[in-house]
Amino acid sequence: MDLPAAPLLLTFWQQIQPIDQWLIVHINQNWSSSWLDAILPFFREPLFWAPMYLFLIVFVGMNNPKKWIWWALALVLCAAISDIISSQVIKQLVMRVRPCQDPDVSILLRFFIKYCPQSSSFTSSHATSYFAQAFFLHQTLKYYSKWTPLFFIWSGSVAYTQVYVGVHYPFDVLCGGLLGYFIGLFISKLFDKQVGSLRLVA
Repeated sequence: MDLPAAPLLLTFWQQIQPIDQWLIVHINQNWSSSWLDAILPFFREPLFWAPMYLFLIVFVGMNNPKKWIWWALALVLCAAISDIISSQVIKQLVMRVRPCQDPDVSILLRFFIKYCPQSSSFTSSHATSYFAQAFFLHQTLKYYSKWTPLFFIWSGSVAYTQVYVGVHYPFDVLCGGLLGYFIGLFISKLFDKQVGSLRLVA
């Protein structure tokens, strides 16, 4: 006999909610500072990172004139697939209310952005996209630079910001990051198989 899925799912979210609520309140309220309040909201804006993207594209292009366009397209593909899976599939299946939309939670939080997104909270598309890109960048550039682990600090700071500003619960960004890891792994392996490893000049 098939068991009903809805009560099991409801019980799961009921178990997660107290932990998530405790964490988001502490991150948003108790583990905050005036300088984080000022800079973190910018971290979630794609244009803020445009200089970094431009530098990477120019750097890879100068060293790999025949491969750079495929590398850049693969990086874009990471973001596109992440958005499709997280926003168009998972969020439509798991309609979790965002903390900034929940009246019981929002009254406990400080807000630093002008609006609260209306979409589902699970999973965080920012975390999915940035972790997918970070892992792709790490995998394709790790043999030519010792600094590629910094990409995970980059993606982690963006994911943390989503919790800090009150638009996602920690569990949303944790699962989004894990999803992004697998997407980045898949795209990086596909790139190496179809295009080949990069050859960067120090």
